[in-house]
Amino acid sequence: MFSIGRKTLTTYCVRFGHAAVKLGLLTEEQLKEALCEQVEDDLTCRPHRLLGEICSQNGWITSDQIKKVMEVLAGEEEARKAGLS
Repeated sequence: MFSIGRKTLTTYCVRFGHAAVKLGLLTEEQLKEALCEQVEDDLTCRPHRLLGEICSQNGWITSDQIKKVMEVLAGEEEARKAGLS
């Protein structure tokens, strides 16, 4: 589905939902539901799914929108690193 590596996605998954809401791609209610699904998966020993994957499977966000969120997060990370140098 995505050309971005899983390691990259895992690095940014904590902030993915917040960024998607801020960009207007998800509602807060959709984010809460996705987080609940993610926790339920983990608690019932189902394979862990990333928030973007859950949102995509529910039809709330497209792969192009996921890429946009990841680009924004990658840009923020680069800016953060540049500020620490």
